[in-house]
Amino acid sequence: MSEQPVFLGPEIVEKYLVYSTLIPLLEKALINYSRGKEGGIVQPIRTIVPVAKYNGFLGVMPAYSTEDDALTTKLVTFYETNASSDIPSHQATVLLFEPSNGTLKAVIDGKVITDKRTAAVSAIATKLLKPSPCEVLCILGSGAQAHSHYEAFTQQFFFREVRIWSRTRDKAEKFAKSVEGNIRVCSTAQEAVNDADVIITATMSTEPVLFGDWVKPGAHINALGACRPDWRELDDTLMKNCVLYVDTREASQKESGDIVLSGASIFGEIGEILNGTKPALSDKTTVFKSVGMAIEDTVSAKIVYDSWQSTRGNK
Repeated sequence: MSEQPVFLGPEIVEKYLVYSTLIPLLEKALINYSRGKEGGIVQPIRTIVPVAKYNGFLGVMPAYSTEDDALTTKLVTFYETNASSDIPSHQATVLLFEPSNGTLKAVIDGKVITDKRTAAVSAIATKLLKPSPCEVLCILGSGAQAHSHYEAFTQQFFFREVRIWSRTRDKAEKFAKSVEGNIRVCSTAQEAVNDADVIITATMSTEPVLFGDWVKPGAHINALGACRPDWRELDDTLMKNCVLYVDTREASQKESGDIVLSGASIFGEIGEILNGTKPALSDKTTVFKSVGMAIEDTVSAKIVYDSWQSTRGNK
C-alpha cells in the first residue's frame, strides 16, 4: 500500500517558505504563466461556491506546472463576517499530489502559503514598478496580508517611513506594536496615503478605500483585496488614470471588482514585464491588481514539501 499523505502544519510552512527562495521561483512561474501554452502551466480560473447563508465563499484552485512537475489544489474559504472575530477571514489548505500517478502526497496548511506567496508577488511587482526615490510605504488594512506584506517589504526594500491605517484604530495600533520597526499609525486613510511612494491595500472592503485624488503622481499601488467582481478597494479616478498591471489577465477581468466595475484597461501582466514583452512604466502611476493564482500556491507547496523531505532524509 502507498504511504499515507503527511500533514505539514503552519509551523513547518513558516520554517521552510522564506522569501529569498520563494521570490525567484515565483518570478519563473509568472514568466511561464504569461508565455501561455509554451510555459507549461495549466491553471483554470478558480471555482467559487457561495455559502450565502453565512456570507461566505469556498474557492477551489487547481494548477499543474510542467517545469516544476508539481500538481496541487488549494481549497480556500473566505467569510466577510470573520473580519470582526478571532476566526481568520481566509482559511486555506493545499493538497499536493504526485503528478506521475495522482497519489496524494501531502496536506499542507495553506494560510501561511497564501499570505507569503501574495506578499512575495507584490514585492516582485514593486521591484519592477516602484518610483525612484522610494521612501514612504503606506499599508491600508491590519490583517494577515498586512503583516505578511510588512515582513516581505521591510526585508526586500528600505523605506524611510512606514504608515498604517485600519478602519479600527485599535487594530492599527496593535499591528504597530506587534512588528519590528517604527510605524506611524494614521487616523484616516488619506493621511496615510498622502505623498506615499508605495501603497498596499489589504482590506475586506466592498467599497473604495483609496481614491485617486489622494495618490501622489508616480506612486505604485499593490491592491490585494476586493476579491469579488462586485467589491471595490480603488475608485474609478485611480483605476482609469493609472497604468494597470495584473497577475493574470484572464481571472482579473472576471474576478476583480476594481477592474470589472471601473472598466479599466489592463496594460499587462507582471510575467510579461519579467519576460520582456511589456515595459515597466515606473515613471507613471501604476497599480498592480493581485487576484492570486493557483500556480503560486503550487510553487510554494513544492518548496515546503521538498525542504521538509530533504530534512527528513538527513535524519
